[in-house]
Amino acid sequence: MDKLAMTEAIMAKKAEKGLTWEGIANEIGCSPVWLTSACLGMNSASSEKAAAIAEYLELSCEVAEALTAFPTKVWDQVVPTDPLVYRLYEIMGVYGGTLKEVIQEKFGDGIMSAIDFTMEVDKVEDPKGDRVVLTMSGKFLPYKSW
Repeated sequence: MDKLAMTEAIMAKKAEKGLTWEGIANEIGCSPVWLTSACLGMNSASSEKAAAIAEYLELSCEVAEALTAFPTKVWDQVVPTDPLVYRLYEIMGVYGGTLKEVIQEKFGDGIMSAIDFTMEVDKVEDPKGDRVVLTMSGKFLPYKSW
């Protein structure tokens, strides 16, 4: 089973059971952001975590096996067209240079890891409209001279 078929099976079972990513993550003991990314095919899971996901969703061992496969992290489009994804892309377009400057001023010449990385998504209720809070935490990786 490839990652696309795996994702389709997971999404169908999630909808059939009326589950949420947060609910599944709480049951199997992981981050909802990581779980969603793995189920959408953008990260791989350990054998144990993959088996737990497949068992919880009552899916086959082929799904568990596909969850453990190393992903190819590519995007279908140069500029995303989904409004939510596009807005995040827009944020990076507008503030990417600013973030680079501020991070490098604080840490030095380097990058924030997307491998040694965590992200949380929270909701803050606000009378003017609920707020989305994204918290990203990545290890700083300095560039080295040789």
